[in-house]
Amino acid sequence: MAGLLLLGAASALLLAAVGAIPPPEDAARMARFVLHSCDWGALATLSAQEGLRGRPFANIFSLSDGPPGPFGGSGVPYLYLTDMEISVQDLEVNSNASLTVSLAQTPYCRRHRYDPQNPLCAHIIFVGSIVKVNDSEAALAKKALFSRHPEMESWPKDHNWFFAKFNITNIWVLDYFGGLKIVTPEEYYSVKP
Repeated sequence: MAGLLLLGAASALLLAAVGAIPPPEDAARMARFVLHSCDWGALATLSAQEGLRGRPFANIFSLSDGPPGPFGGSGVPYLYLTDMEISVQDLEVNSNASLTVSLAQTPYCRRHRYDPQNPLCAHIIFVGSIVKVNDSEAALAKKALFSRHPEMESWPKDHNWFFAKFNITNIWVLDYFGGLKIVTPEEYYSVKP
């Protein structure tokens, strides 16, 4: 019985350590951590809509970089999109976009009483473009998204949903005082989450 209690305590400590936020000096790991912790983000496009053409337009999208858990993230933000969506129509004209994710959507900032604008409530800004995934990557995108957003499987088939990914070209990390940190995609993808 004591062995089971010791094993249970060790497992609890391991889970707590895995869920710990990376230190501010490890910006690439922080970027991976925040993306994997988030289920949605704000995607900003340049509007192609009448009356808004050429102006910034932000919209909320569900996303996932892999199934929940400490080792499930690929770092690639996957999305499930339809051409019927206004932001997707913008992307058909100009696929460039930015994507912001923040620990404000997790219990972390509330637990520490950090306002979403407080730098300690880390947020990451990705810049790049949205691209449809190829057939070989579609299964990975589907697993990543449907594991976190099971409702997606029942969305209307006649909306012609497709899997897409955010192709990252630039990354900015704001997780501490002193300004933004720049992380290259190479640094970002080379760290273990």
